[in-house]
Amino acid sequence: MSAGLAFAIVCGLIALVYGIWAVRSVLSESAGNERMQEIAAAVQEGAKAYLNRQYLTISAVGVVIFIILLLLFNISVAAAFLVGSVLSGAAGYIGMNVSVRANVRTAEGARQSLAKGLEIAFKSGAITGMLVAGLALLGVAVTYAVLLKMGVQGRDLIDPLVGLGFGASLISIFARLGGGIFTKGADVGGDLVGKVEAGIPEDDPRNPAVIADNVGDNVGDCAGMAADLFETYAVTVVATMVLASIFFAGDAVLAGKMMLYPLVIGGACIITSVIGTFFVKLGASQNIMGAMYKGFIVSAVLSAVALWPVTDWIIGMGEIGDTGFSGRHLFYCGLVGLVVTGLLIWVTEYYTSTEYRPVRSVAQASTTGHGTNVIQGLAIGMESTAIPAIIIMAGILTTFSLAGLMGIAIAVTTMLALAGMVVALDAYGPVTDNAGGIAEMADMDEEVRKTTDALDAVGNTTKAVTKGYAIGSAGLGALVLFAAYTEDLKFFAANAEQFPYFKGVVVDFALSNPYVVVGLIFGGLLPFLFGAMSMTAVGRAAGTVVEEVRSQFKNDPGIMAGTSKPDYGRTVDLLTKAAIKEMIIPSMLPVLAPIVLYFVMVGIAGKGEAFAAVGAMLLGVIVTGLYLAISMTVGGGAWDNAKKYVEDGNLGGKGSETHKAAITGDTVGDPFKDTSGPSMNILIKLMSIVSLVIAPVLAGTTALLAF
Repeated sequence: MSAGLAFAIVCGLIALVYGIWAVRSVLSESAGNERMQEIAAAVQEGAKAYLNRQYLTISAVGVVIFIILLLLFNISVAAAFLVGSVLSGAAGYIGMNVSVRANVRTAEGARQSLAKGLEIAFKSGAITGMLVAGLALLGVAVTYAVLLKMGVQGRDLIDPLVGLGFGASLISIFARLGGGIFTKGADVGGDLVGKVEAGIPEDDPRNPAVIADNVGDNVGDCAGMAADLFETYAVTVVATMVLASIFFAGDAVLAGKMMLYPLVIGGACIITSVIGTFFVKLGASQNIMGAMYKGFIVSAVLSAVALWPVTDWIIGMGEIGDTGFSGRHLFYCGLVGLVVTGLLIWVTEYYTSTEYRPVRSVAQASTTGHGTNVIQGLAIGMESTAIPAIIIMAGILTTFSLAGLMGIAIAVTTMLALAGMVVALDAYGPVTDNAGGIAEMADMDEEVRKTTDALDAVGNTTKAVTKGYAIGSAGLGALVLFAAYTEDLKFFAANAEQFPYFKGVVVDFALSNPYVVVGLIFGGLLPFLFGAMSMTAVGRAAGTVVEEVRSQFKNDPGIMAGTSKPDYGRTVDLLTKAAIKEMIIPSMLPVLAPIVLYFVMVGIAGKGEAFAAVGAMLLGVIVTGLYLAISMTVGGGAWDNAKKYVEDGNLGGKGSETHKAAITGDTVGDPFKDTSGPSMNILIKLMSIVSLVIAPVLAGTTALLAF
């Protein structure tokens, strides 16, 4: 094993060690009084029950695909798929388990001080973040090390790595979508009946959906996000390694160095992210967001500094073969990746923070009614796509001019290398949301609730900005996967004697090719179709909750009077069944669409045209998926914080007609920002991964020569 590969594995283990230390630190904090612990236990039970049923369902799908991969490829590919699947599931499951134990401790910490509440909430988020980064890096690095130990070389190294990425993507889309349907079904249903119809506060214990809402925060925002970023991290590193192996296929030594490079970058950035977590401290200004940014900036600056010695160590700063670019150019590309990350986070905060024009404009629109709130929220969502698109375009042009497609790949790798810190910022959100709910339900002092509200308001922003980062990196990562797809086709076509299926295959991606145009149109429609399916799923799940809450209020007047307790468990159970049922069909869309398109096009026009159509489909998915994802997540975040802005006493405050209009907007925005929008980035990469699997399957399966 090379020193670089050993370094990457050790860094992955350091992330796990940090996670273990942080878990012990969080769990050593007080869990509050008996009532607080009772509420927290109910949330824990509900979250565990949901995830167990979700992963049982996903496992059934995973077993089928494992067998298919075993038959089509070999045990190495199938085993790598299993590794990616299990680790992706584990990242989400562990994150959830930490989150549901940290929430009550954050509420108790908030009783002591704002600083204490922030410390516990962020540390719990950092556990999820470092475990995601550590498990993703270890999964790829150890798989790669085992393959090398087995003597696997060249092309045979690629397929297992792609299989690992496929496993991570498959699990994450189920986790993100299923968790998103659950959490928004509870949130929307609970708000519509509780806040609007019954006129009771958020997290009021009289609302039968209140426990389901808190459960949803953990299974959707925490477990779902963890699986999502695990997949993004793993798939991006794999895509970069695949691209390197194809680019430098003629030079085994250089190919080995370039495949190792992204792993070492990831390892170094884990160290810098761990250091950054210790800088998240509340200063004299009591600025919570400022404390968060302090940790992120430290991690980013240290990563930029570490990138130079890492590059010099693994590939050197001089010219790389006859590529026309040098190690120094790749270093610059890594810096561009860090700059793009910072800019995407900054832009997303601008559009989702209560401090700035976009959110306040949505709140102001609420003063004239429900309709004007929705109109303005949609407008802000669409407006928010412009600057991120320009940033991404500038990043692509800059890195491509420096080092071609490898430059883009290294920039995205460096972006994702900060995933540990970014997930920490995101996972902080559901913990503070739950802490506020526990404070309300346990009837804690008003001052405690003010503290948890302050922590939660920042959590709404951090959840939004990290989604912007995830979507931007997904778009760039998918571009790398597209590059890997096209280079893979070139490889098989150039070696047609070894791969007879590709004999005579010529792939033309020119826009004058009608099959390319068809592929673009087909790919462009898929994010809209997926978005419609996932939004409909949330609507149906929310409808189930609305009917249940109304029924309990009607059948038991003692609930509103406070003389009897609502049946929280029944609401959680109903929503669990609805979410599991609703997630299946949308999740299979990105798996089946590339396969169906390929074989339909083969039947109509031939192999070359079919491969061109699939490639064009990927570009269509990337473009429309990117815009839809940004619009949905940012618009939803703006709606959410516009409601918070009104609830803080502005424009009439709680209970006013403005507040009711803001709730309607938030109800629309919830599935946008927490279900459809974030699921879109997984859709993009999963379709890319499936497309990347098609060519090697066909190349190695002589039975399909008839096509």
